[in-house]
Amino acid sequence: MSQLDPAEITAVVELALAEDYRGIDLTGDAVLEAGQRGTAQVIARDSGVLCGLALAHEVFRQLDTSIECSDLLQDGAPLGDGSVAMRVTGRAVGVLAGERTALNFLQHLSGIASLTAQFVEVARPFGVEILDTRKTVPGLRRLEKYAARIGGARNHRMGLYDAILIKDNHVDLAGGLEAALGRATRRYPAREVEVEVRSQAELATALGFGVGRVLLDNFTPAQVREAVALVGNQAEVEVSGGVRLENLAAYAAARPNYISVGRLTHSAPALDLAMKVVAAS
Repeated sequence: MSQLDPAEITAVVELALAEDYRGIDLTGDAVLEAGQRGTAQVIARDSGVLCGLALAHEVFRQLDTSIECSDLLQDGAPLGDGSVAMRVTGRAVGVLAGERTALNFLQHLSGIASLTAQFVEVARPFGVEILDTRKTVPGLRRLEKYAARIGGARNHRMGLYDAILIKDNHVDLAGGLEAALGRATRRYPAREVEVEVRSQAELATALGFGVGRVLLDNFTPAQVREAVALVGNQAEVEVSGGVRLENLAAYAAARPNYISVGRLTHSAPALDLAMKVVAAS
C-alpha cells in the first residue's frame, strides 16, 4: 500500500464534507464578499511527521476546483514548531469552508505517523520491526494504516480476509489449540498460519504444528526472551499486548522479530496543526 487509492480518497472526503459542509458555510457566506480571495498556510505547532496531504488537496478540490494547493513538504517529512506544510490559494469562502475538514485529516494522520515514528526509532537499534493492527476507526483503516507506514511501521494484515491469525477466542471456541491448529492447517494447507499463545505450553504446541509465526500475548520482557530462545529459527516471533513507549526498549531487547502496537492507530494524539490566512484580496 505505497499510495492511497484515489477513489477511496474521493469517497472519504465526500463523506466528511457531507457531515460538515452540506453545500453552504453560513458564516463564510454571511461575512465574506462573493469574489474575495485569500491565501492560507498549514502550519505545524508541534514536532512530528507530516501525513495526509492528498486528503487535504481533495477537500479543497471538491469544494472549489479553482482553489490551488501547493505542498511545501511531502508526506513523511519531519515537522518542527512553525514548519509550513502547504499553501492554499483561491476564493476565500472555499478556503475557509475546507479548513476544518482538511485539518482533521492532516492532524489525525500526522498524529499516527508521528507516534509510529517514535516507536520505530526506539525499536530500530534492536532490529525489531513495528507492526500496526486492526484497531482502527471503522471506515478509515486504509488511511490509518497508510499513516502508520509513513511513520515507518510495517502494515500487518489489512483485514480478516488476507491472513490466518488464530487468537484466544478461536482457540476456546474450537476446543483447544491443537483442534484449532489442526483444522486450520487441513483447511488451508497452503496458507501460513500465525497463532497467539498465552503460555510456554501453547508455544510448544504451536511449534509442533510448524506455524510460520507465533504471537506472544501479554508476555513480560523476560518471558519474551525465554520464548525467543525456545523458538530459535523455527518460526517468527511477534509480541503484542501492553507495549508502550516507556517499556518498548525492554521488549525490543528481547529480540522478537516484530512488535505489534494497537495504540498507533487507536490512541495516537492528533498532531497540532493550524491554518492561517497570510494574504487577502
